[in-house]
Amino acid sequence: MKKIIHFFLLMIIIAWVLQGAPQAQESLPQPEQVEQITPSRQGPTDRAELEAFLEGIMASHMESYHIAGATLAVVKDGEIFFAKGYGYADVKEKKPVIADKTLFRPGSISKLFTWTAVMQLVERGKIDLNADINIYLKNFKIPDTYPEPITMTHLLTHTPGFEDVINEMAARRAEDLVSLAEFLERKMPARVLPPGKLTSYSNYGAALAGYIVEKISGVPFEDYVEENIFELLDMQQSTFRQPLPSHLADDMSVGYTYEKGIYKPHGFEYINGLAPAGSMSTTATDIAKFMIAHLQNGKYGENRILEEETAKLMHTRLFTHDPRVDGNAHGFWEMTYNNLRRANSGL
Repeated sequence: MKKIIHFFLLMIIIAWVLQGAPQAQESLPQPEQVEQITPSRQGPTDRAELEAFLEGIMASHMESYHIAGATLAVVKDGEIFFAKGYGYADVKEKKPVIADKTLFRPGSISKLFTWTAVMQLVERGKIDLNADINIYLKNFKIPDTYPEPITMTHLLTHTPGFEDVINEMAARRAEDLVSLAEFLERKMPARVLPPGKLTSYSNYGAALAGYIVEKISGVPFEDYVEENIFELLDMQQSTFRQPLPSHLADDMSVGYTYEKGIYKPHGFEYINGLAPAGSMSTTATDIAKFMIAHLQNGKYGENRILEEETAKLMHTRLFTHDPRVDGNAHGFWEMTYNNLRRANSGL
């Protein structure tokens, strides 16, 4: 079986213990805070120790899964604590992976930037989380299959009730790409469940949210993210654009499949019509800056991508099938490890 080697290892699990966070819905219980038991050994305590610890892990995984190149970043106390590239960005040219230069495709991590853009517009009073999203759509409308309309809350929690199908989602050539608006109208999935009832991963829903950002802001989605997130976080090696801008093209890592002992290169894979759901290209250190901003409730250096209250709201549980299990925040997925609530993306 072919193994996809276009691999991007990110410390994107953003962890926090939410104390005193505002309730997104008054009736929805938030996860209980549990007493933390401090282990006798806290793990690596400095960069050198962490690097030695990770060296063995990375070497083992890269050998086991035939990974050509990977990158990793760890943040701590509002700073990039450690970042490193492993292996090759280009096997034939023996071009090494460099953590602050080599671009990878993080896939659905892209959605967190879309959800952050949404919450920026919520903060500015441009988006109502509980309004029918059809009020933001001009060229096409979501059919009223069920009495309940789909809202931005449903898109944020993957509960709009769409079927999720992979249909012409990827393209090998730039000339095969269709616009976000055209794809969303032409490839609209069926509504198969009432909204707000069941979580079902929806790439279409995330792309639809990005399209709403585009329509409300009046600028292309890629432009909006660059101006309102990337520039504020000094993410100079990041883009949603396809093809890549000329100043970034040479820094993109090569994707491979591994067959019979040989790494076989593949060209740049375009995300067709669903860019807000997965077309981002970035580096480990750029993603780390985004992590820091969320860990600090929207603040990065002297800049903010979200006001503190908005960031706290974004990290607050918005949906769960049962209060006793993990659910969804505003775009984040909850996970609990060792009684510590974490939020992540990239499923």
